[in-house]
Amino acid sequence: MLKMQGLASVLMVFAAWLAAPAVQAQTPAPTLVSDFSAGPPNGVYAFASSTPRSLPELLRGPGTGEPAQPVGHLFLPAGEGKVGAVIFVPGSGGIYGAMLDYWPRQFNAAGIALFALDMFGPRGVASTAEDQSQVPFAADTADAFAALRLLATHPRIDPKRIAVLGTSRGGITAIRSAVERIAAAQKLPDGLRFAAHIQVYAGGCVGGFRLLVKPGVFGKKPMLWVHGDADDYAPMAPCKEYASLIEQAGTSTEFVVIDGARHKFDADGQRYVSVRGAQRTLADCPLQQDIDTLGYSDRFTGARLTTAAMQDVSKSRCSAVGASVQGSTSARDAAAKAILAFLAKVYAQ
Repeated sequence: MLKMQGLASVLMVFAAWLAAPAVQAQTPAPTLVSDFSAGPPNGVYAFASSTPRSLPELLRGPGTGEPAQPVGHLFLPAGEGKVGAVIFVPGSGGIYGAMLDYWPRQFNAAGIALFALDMFGPRGVASTAEDQSQVPFAADTADAFAALRLLATHPRIDPKRIAVLGTSRGGITAIRSAVERIAAAQKLPDGLRFAAHIQVYAGGCVGGFRLLVKPGVFGKKPMLWVHGDADDYAPMAPCKEYASLIEQAGTSTEFVVIDGARHKFDADGQRYVSVRGAQRTLADCPLQQDIDTLGYSDRFTGARLTTAAMQDVSKSRCSAVGASVQGSTSARDAAAKAILAFLAKVYAQ
């Protein structure tokens, strides 16, 4: 989820490994919809959203920022009865092969629908890996809530059983969509909320996107974290600590460690890739933001930070260069097993 810099050859290898251009080339033209009340079948659908530029803009509610039409790939399981669903928010590489093949097969076999989001392509961006500012992080979250509103109108989808799953950069949305103030600002109909929040090798556990945890910040819907212990891109330790604090504050959480798994372990490609120019956030970065005041503080000392101090800390104590990515069939199978077991419990409630 982090900014890439470095040799052109490194970027070319990484871009090829992500396989985003190939996925986009095979994607049919989307059908623009305003709702799913007609019960459309499997397909590719564009829907209305917006592009808030920051967290404060996101908190102003839906429609803030430039209009946008993200695209969702809908995969419904066989049958005619009501089913649960998962909205999948990808990382910096955008939509990738496993989102349109591996993950739909896993969820559909378990009787769960999948709505895989492409937020970057419709905004004219193939990937944000080299420059995260191309698409604001707040836009990812706005799109996820717009997708929730849309999916809840499908006659085959149970609106009370729609979860959100985010990988890497998408994990920020999976986490932030659980925040009460953010969810309330979206003015969802009839108390609509995500039924669960699933973070897979998530970003946002450390650095400027981490929120100060205190009672009432996160809702009561359960959270699942799945992370590889060999991830040197989005470090696991801060996520494990973050999840523990969120649980202590009143939200049910589970944390699953995948032994030996690196970042992007669910990708089809099994090749180890060293991304020498990758900008990553250090595990001991002290930054955290208060969702109520939007001010920053040091998570180790509790000391409040001015904007200037926050920027200085971010530059001097939070960033490093170099990381790796690698797909693993065994790791993603283990992750799928854990996710499906978690959802079985959630949807049975």
